[in-house]
Amino acid sequence: MPIGRLMRYYQNHQGRMGGLRIGPGSISPVIKYLIIGNAILFIIQGLSSLSLTRYLGLTPALFFSDFPNFLFQPITYMFLHGGFFHILFNMFALWMFGTEIEYTWGGKRFFRYYIYCGLGGAFLSLVFNYNMTAPIVGASGAIYGILVAYWLMFPDRYILIFFMFPMKVRWAIPLFGLINFVAAGPGVAHLAHLGGALVGLIYLKADWRLSRLANPFKTLRYKQKSAKLKKNRQKAEEIMRRVDRILDKINEVGIENISREDRKFLEEASEILSKKDK
Repeated sequence: MPIGRLMRYYQNHQGRMGGLRIGPGSISPVIKYLIIGNAILFIIQGLSSLSLTRYLGLTPALFFSDFPNFLFQPITYMFLHGGFFHILFNMFALWMFGTEIEYTWGGKRFFRYYIYCGLGGAFLSLVFNYNMTAPIVGASGAIYGILVAYWLMFPDRYILIFFMFPMKVRWAIPLFGLINFVAAGPGVAHLAHLGGALVGLIYLKADWRLSRLANPFKTLRYKQKSAKLKKNRQKAEEIMRRVDRILDKINEVGIENISREDRKFLEEASEILSKKDK
């Protein structure tokens, strides 16, 4: 793998600049279609005034009073939004945090998880707001489920808070949730957020336990290798930090001006990534 491909691989798979995460660097297939679908429906919403929102949004009082004629609402509500900044934030978070999860899980599993978390938000809203007559809209329940998944999968990843302050994911995502809860206005569907996060947490924990029970020999091997993996992870982090520094140097002075030692190190790193791609 040439150095140029290494740089593209690193940018696309790590989404890093100066060692800090600013985005995944690409968009995965399912997320691309989700963003396009949400954008199209948002435009249709604007053209149809409130009629589409009242029909496809989740209205608990209507859902129960005319049951089962509105069974579709727990699905359709998550593809509508209440305003430009509402959809902008949700789609940005979907791309920012969901892309790497989809690449890790695959499109089918990611889409199922997205829908499950959205349904979790709908369920909690229906249970505790059963008399509510205003429609609930937004993908926030699904987005909060994605945030939980990212929090569990990449706790030591650094991201930029407000595009300025580096912070580990294990602290950044809970802080974001707290700020959103405190700063949000009265119209925000906190129950949908909470429902999506809870379903995501339950799904991931249950999936982890079931995979262990289904393959006890794999669990035993995992325990035997855990110490070695921890040591290898630390070594890998050291390698990637050095790659960061070399790529920053290339951005500043050009690839032709880096030392022979740095060039050799990048070639060795490219071989490792080449094997990982196969």
